Amino acid sequence: MSHQSALIEKDILGYLDAHENKSFLRFITCGSVDDGKSTLIGRLLYDSKLIYEDQLSLLESDSKKQGTQGEKIDFALLVDGLAAEREQGITIDVAYRYFSTDKRKFIVADTPGHEQYTRNMATGASTADLAIILIDARKGVLTQTRRHSYIASLLGIRHIVVAINKMDLVDQSETVFDKIETEYRAFAKTLGFETILCVPISALDGDNIATKSIRTPWYHGCALMPYLETIDVASDLNGQPFRMPVQWVNRPDHNFRGFSGTISSGTVRPGDDIVVLPSAKRSTVSRIVTANGDLPEASADTAVTLTLADEIDISRGDIICEGKKPAEQTDQFAAHILWMHDEVLFPGRQYFLKTANRLVPATVTELKHKINVNTLDHQSGKTLELNEVGFCNVSTSHPIAFDPYTDNRKTGGFILIDKRTNTTIGAGMIDFSLRRAQNVHWQDLEIHKPARAAAKHQRPCVLWFTGLSGSGKSTVANLVEKRLHDLGRHTYTLDGDNVRHGLNNDLGFTDADRVENIRRVGETAKLMVDAGLIVLVSFISPFASERRMARDLLEDGEFIEVFVSTPLEVCEQRDVKGLYAKARRGEIKHFTGIDSAYESPRNAELVLDTSEVPAPDAATTIVEYLESRGYLKG
Repeated sequence: MSHQSALIEKDILGYLDAHENKSFLRFITCGSVDDGKSTLIGRLLYDSKLIYEDQLSLLESDSKKQGTQGEKIDFALLVDGLAAEREQGITIDVAYRYFSTDKRKFIVADTPGHEQYTRNMATGASTADLAIILIDARKGVLTQTRRHSYIASLLGIRHIVVAINKMDLVDQSETVFDKIETEYRAFAKTLGFETILCVPISALDGDNIATKSIRTPWYHGCALMPYLETIDVASDLNGQPFRMPVQWVNRPDHNFRGFSGTISSGTVRPGDDIVVLPSAKRSTVSRIVTANGDLPEASADTAVTLTLADEIDISRGDIICEGKKPAEQTDQFAAHILWMHDEVLFPGRQYFLKTANRLVPATVTELKHKINVNTLDHQSGKTLELNEVGFCNVSTSHPIAFDPYTDNRKTGGFILIDKRTNTTIGAGMIDFSLRRAQNVHWQDLEIHKPARAAAKHQRPCVLWFTGLSGSGKSTVANLVEKRLHDLGRHTYTLDGDNVRHGLNNDLGFTDADRVENIRRVGETAKLMVDAGLIVLVSFISPFASERRMARDLLEDGEFIEVFVSTPLEVCEQRDVKGLYAKARRGEIKHFTGIDSAYESPRNAELVLDTSEVPAPDAATTIVEYLESRGYLKG
């Protein structure tokens, strides 16, 4: 079944020790759909003699039933394990396979070729040292070839094998091979790859896989397997500054307190000076503890527990760094983001950002440009859609520790998570901290919100009126403010139309502009609450994410959502501004309720339907709500 070694019979322990200490290579196969990625991996497993006899027998049987290669063995069936994959003859999910030869151990990720599964390809690439880009010799370099090459470069892969497959279907043509190689190298010259090897192969027949093929006498390079066994992809993680995110504070008893985690980069020894971020507390390493005893030193990818000479406060999520070369800290940075979700990215919308050691709320504040994967040109845009890559400015609610991704993939990468569904929706690579993160600091003021509110004899809050155009939001808000004014309360109304004459006069009505519209209004309302005011905000605010963002800006109890739930047909009958009629005629685009969605609140503090409750009565209900909960007392 497997490659054989004389040590197995003579010295089994020696064989196991030699096997354990082989070098290790992680690589991915990628490229366009049906270029032969799964077939290639199946062939590598077969040629490595890692298929049991019963597996081979089953493979031969399955090839006759479900295979796509006629009488030949369909090696792709070794990897395409999902029923849907076998039925369609494609790869959907990332399939990981382990195999080894006498010289090296391997983990290979077979990644999907379809554009809709690009996010799965990025997952496989994030931990790979090398990428095999397959190209169908009949089709040449395709858009997905370029996309996968760019993403491999973006995710830090520096070694590429271009496997020009199905050469048997183009009569092993040297001309075809040379043309594809020239085109690919011209495209990839700016991607920063350290090595590119182009190999003519037939994954199905095994040409130039394990050994050089006599059918390509014009090819003078190396066969694929010997190249994978010998290429030097040793990362420079051990030569980089020491980093270890703390995963667990190990305190089995009162005599021991250690900090456990996996070393991301660098080497640590007892006696080394360290600094802990974000606290910037300093100490010295006392011991490096493992289950097998203390170590004199430990390097990247080793799981250890460190004890320190000083009792300093360290928690899960902190990062222990080399004392002389700590990681940077920032709450504003520039990054490349690969968008991985059907719902588009809107600058201004809040997400969770997860790094190697921390989870914080974050906002993409600006999309600087998008990258065209065919030409690598920069293109303008306001949103990122599925599988698009953009260069963005990002702001986090708390500073994070990081290294630039090009220096350290483990401390420079992050993912974005949808706050509502907890779905991973984007992968990011940090480029650099923004200068304003160092230049702009919070100025502590002596007069604070409680003092301002006490002077006004009220509890500040935001009454956020949301509902369709014509629902009666502004009418009710106006009545509420008049009554509060009569009661001697200090208020201000931010109305959707009024704000668009000034603060937001540069915004249109696309979904992206609506998100930014609400973000600005939320920040403005927050400042007014800090001034001690009762703020009335009357905006359609159609998206639940932005209303939640506005709520999260304030303290508990300061955001009161008022859903004016008047039905669409009633709002359209009123049509005070004639907008619905224009939207129905197609004269207005992106009109909420007609061709743009409205996401109704699920847990609003107040729900009022002005088709059933007159506006004056609705205003009375709101004022009574404020009085009963102490907002009008100070």
